Amino acid sequence: MRPAYLEIRELGVERFAVLWKVPMRGEARLSLAVRFPVRCSVATPVARVDAGGALTERWQVACPGGLVGDSIRIDGLQDTLTDALARFERADRTTQVARLVPTAPAFVVEAVPSRLAVAATYLVLGVEHIWFGFDHLLFVLGLLILVGGRRNLIGTITAFTVAHSITLAAATLGWVRLAVQPVEAAIALSIVFVAGEIAHGQQGRNGLARRWPWLVAFSFGLLHGFGFAGALRETGLPENAVPLALLFFNIGVEVGQLAFIAVALAIAAAAFVCGLSTSFRAVMRRAAAYGIGGVAAFWTIERVATFWR
Repeated sequence: MRPAYLEIRELGVERFAVLWKVPMRGEARLSLAVRFPVRCSVATPVARVDAGGALTERWQVACPGGLVGDSIRIDGLQDTLTDALARFERADRTTQVARLVPTAPAFVVEAVPSRLAVAATYLVLGVEHIWFGFDHLLFVLGLLILVGGRRNLIGTITAFTVAHSITLAAATLGWVRLAVQPVEAAIALSIVFVAGEIAHGQQGRNGLARRWPWLVAFSFGLLHGFGFAGALRETGLPENAVPLALLFFNIGVEVGQLAFIAVALAIAAAAFVCGLSTSFRAVMRRAAAYGIGGVAAFWTIERVATFWR
């Protein structure tokens, strides 16, 4: 589900540098290709680099008359479940950002950049990242199961939000840098910890997360923010609108997170209204703890294996 990334930089009136990044899984890659107008021609050989998780291609094209008003298409996108982020940088450093999806795999190069388009693009990317970021969702679900009381829940979710917003901004702006693979493994381990705290609570042993849930949420939220930043770095940011793109990506993450919380609470309320017994709800809570913990433990082992060799 990771997006492909297309960057086109204007080098002159009729010459453009192209960066094309396609997600990979092992040796397999998505069958996607960039299609320029027919009058454009390849001006340099295509240089390919397997960056681990993505195939990156660089080349230059010559397009008589420039590209303003022309449509650039991603062939094959309509046959996938992913999307692509396209970034067009003009010679004056202004940029245009577009999100391409299977139902709309092309964009038209504009003469004037639209800040509204940048905001809308990164807002949707933020929502999608949290909805398809199953590790982040499992962590939030674990907090919802663990924390009791409306006041505690609001404080815990707020602490998690503040924490990951801090590290998302710091890592995206280059103030702090951490290796991606260990961060992803630590995120999975944080889910194992929360699942363990739920199981211990079922046995009458209240641990750190039960006593100070906001502290645990804030501490691990800092870690999850680095995960969000890693995803954002993969897609890139428009250089002339970094604060705007960062802000709306973070807003998108929060919108997606709040929507997930609302659905989870609605399901819990429905279970209460239906009159499910206390013992049955306890069994379901225990099953959820072991289910979340089991999946997260598998992720931890899998992710550690990617760099511990």
